[in-house]
Amino acid sequence: MKNYTKKEISWILYDCGNSAYSMAITTALLPIYFGMFRTGNSMDLGYFNSIASILVAVLSPILGTIADYKDTKKRFFIFFFLLGIIFTGALAVVPYGMWKLLIVFYILTAVGFAGANIFYDAFLVDTTTDEKMDKVSANGFAFGYIASVIPFGISLAVVYFIGMDEYLGYQLGFVITALWWGLFTIPMIKTVEQTYYIEPEPNPVKKSFKRLFKTFKNIRKHKTVFIFLIAYFLYIDGVDTIIKMAVPYSQSVIGGDSFDMFVLLGILLIVQIIAFPFAILYGTLAKRFTAKKMIMVAIITYLVVCVYAYTINSINQVFVLGALIGSAQGGIQALSRSYYAKIIPKVNSNEFFGFYNIFGKFAAILGPFIMAFTTDITGSARNSILALMPLFLIGLIILIKLPDDTSVVDKHAVS
Repeated sequence: MKNYTKKEISWILYDCGNSAYSMAITTALLPIYFGMFRTGNSMDLGYFNSIASILVAVLSPILGTIADYKDTKKRFFIFFFLLGIIFTGALAVVPYGMWKLLIVFYILTAVGFAGANIFYDAFLVDTTTDEKMDKVSANGFAFGYIASVIPFGISLAVVYFIGMDEYLGYQLGFVITALWWGLFTIPMIKTVEQTYYIEPEPNPVKKSFKRLFKTFKNIRKHKTVFIFLIAYFLYIDGVDTIIKMAVPYSQSVIGGDSFDMFVLLGILLIVQIIAFPFAILYGTLAKRFTAKKMIMVAIITYLVVCVYAYTINSINQVFVLGALIGSAQGGIQALSRSYYAKIIPKVNSNEFFGFYNIFGKFAAILGPFIMAFTTDITGSARNSILALMPLFLIGLIILIKLPDDTSVVDKHAVS
């Protein structure tokens, strides 16, 4: 990474840190730990996850609007980052049986993680140039994927040697995750500063609400932003649904007896490891073919994923499915972020990333409902994966209407 500035490297390193949270806490360790706390009710964690997502989705545009003022973005970022790591570590000290307290702590970690990401994503415009934005964003996801394997692997080794049924291993895993996240955030805090901002003014909270209302009221005038957010809502819904439902879907169509924790771990690691080089590749190719075209390639890959998933009959095919998902996952997330960062007004980056966060959070509702509803009415889980294809197809058609030249900010995107 010799061609990157210190600011760009520091920004990328934060992705290496916070990815440990999404891997260990959201996906693997905490769901198992919660199931040990409350036997037979581990699926209830999904409800509490939704509560955290709704809280962040509602707050994000409001917080983002306030954070557009000079010297406020980093304060908000640090607040939510500290909220996330403190309560991630605190998960380890919740007394056995107090599952309600565990859930409160978990919701606070999720709010901290998602809240910090709003401002982290918005810092992209302060960190690099439009010309390098695709590559820097892609490297953030790429190195985040591969770096998360390290603390997750250490945590799993600890859990394995202490005992799969012992609480201590999981508790140490929470501490390891918090420390890793904190360590890789230090360069970001020390190096990255807010470059684009709005000058402070009297009654900032009141003025922020007025500015937010004005943006929301006139969002159709931000033509490129508006069209992109509609496309993003649809295709990212399909992406998030496949990421979350790939294993449950595979269990349904193949049979739950074929799955155990190590199969699940193997699939997760395949996705993370494959996502690393492909995210970098997408960032490199975006410079030659544009971010929009590479996002379209990723959407087409997910259409192939849907068709292939319909045909799977064995564990080996599930690993191939994981590889296909990993090949497009990092690219579509990274380039969506950088494309959006280019078409919004930089001085309002927090406010606009607040809207981006809303679309991302609420997008996760439609896809799982479509899969569940399709399974119920057809009586086959296989049909449910094909039902996601319209999300990708409509998103692709809308995306085609957007300009390729993403280095030019939309003339309407002023606030």
